[in-house]
Amino acid sequence: MNTTNHVYKRAKILATVGPATHNYEAIEAMIKAGVNGFRLNFSHGTHEERDQQLAWIRKASEVCKKPVAILQDLQGPKIRLGDFDGVVAVKAGQELRLTINTTYDPTTNTVPVQYDLSQKVKPGERIYIFDGKVRTTAQQIEPGVVVVRVENDGVIMKRKGINVPDTDFGGDILTKKDLSDIEYGLDKDFDYVGLSFVQTAADVEKLKDILKERGSVAKVIAKVETQAAIAPENLEAIIQTTDAVMVARGDLAVETSPEVVPIVQRKILELAQKHGKVSIVATQMLISMVENTEPSRAEVSDIANAVITGADALMLSDETAIGKHPIEVITTMKRVILYTQENAPVRPLLYQEGNHAQQDAISSAAVTLAQQIEAKAIICETKTGVTAFSIASHRPSMPIISVTSDRRVANQMTLLYANKSFLRPDGERAGLELARELRAEDFFPAGSTVVIVSGRQPGVPGATDTIRVRVLE
Repeated sequence: MNTTNHVYKRAKILATVGPATHNYEAIEAMIKAGVNGFRLNFSHGTHEERDQQLAWIRKASEVCKKPVAILQDLQGPKIRLGDFDGVVAVKAGQELRLTINTTYDPTTNTVPVQYDLSQKVKPGERIYIFDGKVRTTAQQIEPGVVVVRVENDGVIMKRKGINVPDTDFGGDILTKKDLSDIEYGLDKDFDYVGLSFVQTAADVEKLKDILKERGSVAKVIAKVETQAAIAPENLEAIIQTTDAVMVARGDLAVETSPEVVPIVQRKILELAQKHGKVSIVATQMLISMVENTEPSRAEVSDIANAVITGADALMLSDETAIGKHPIEVITTMKRVILYTQENAPVRPLLYQEGNHAQQDAISSAAVTLAQQIEAKAIICETKTGVTAFSIASHRPSMPIISVTSDRRVANQMTLLYANKSFLRPDGERAGLELARELRAEDFFPAGSTVVIVSGRQPGVPGATDTIRVRVLE
């Protein structure tokens, strides 16, 4: 293995598969370069393409002997313009008729949309087109039509996105397409399902109920990208309810405003650490490398800030989906993560106080002990991953080596802060045997001390109750 702690990254990398990486060789190369999980964006592509990508990812995972997570990212109520030719200029003060199931008509300013906005939008609400480049306000609602007034000069093109920051979807954010994609994914190999445009905790609960009723054990990632989601009465409840949370900065910046995003990002990371949930920072982390081979200084700072504030994972979108240099992007992100964690140790944004649950108390004690005795790693025996998630929420400065008998859990934990997953049978000495195996492979130097967290009933969920210290000769 020839792996040493000083080159072990604690923040993980989640990469999007797209046209630029739609082949087995690219998938394997991305895993070798440092990817811990793959995002399949269901806003694009076909189910047949997904079948192929799933097969490639799992094959590459086996070849590389490295568990990886796969995220099914649902499109959600992502509203887009319909199809029409060319680029259409619009002027401030002009009225447009945003109409479902129609064609573009310049004589009446009728513009096709792929979603019936008239069912949700109310007069006076803002409607942003083309990533906010054209800002409009709803004036009048007719069946299938929303009449809007354009607020600024600009242009529109087919299939460009529409944001409705003031509109309440009333718990109806799962579209027919999403439900079809969920059905498709039930017997597939997804570890996480991403819920787009979450507004309240009830949205998360609805998806979790659907998955549970259909026998899926995939975890839910709540994507925070709406004005409603960041409201104080909603944000913490969403994070408490979900399994993981993504700071979806692209649409969030449009739905709110760009200056809001960094503050919301810090708040989300803080709450995720408080409640022991996986946190993912996404969108434009290395966007200049879609074209260029070197990142901008601002992008490097952005990655470093996410690492310092304790994000579990950082996500690449266009950079690996359609970019010209996907492998260079991954190696650049890994290099920044490693340099940052070695030179600016992570400081949790919120030190947990008053959590007296046995699981968290044991996790806190294990991390404190490991830091006091300068242990090389915390070895975590876990059936469901709960113990590893709890330990990671305390942001230890050494690796968490998790051993589980459940392949799904091993894959899910690959996005977890500082965690490295191993699949092994349950047993009373599973953690110690793995530690000795890693020592034999030079993962640890001779004489290394490790802290082992386990339970007296191996393989039984919720039975973690023991902390041991071992020296590896």
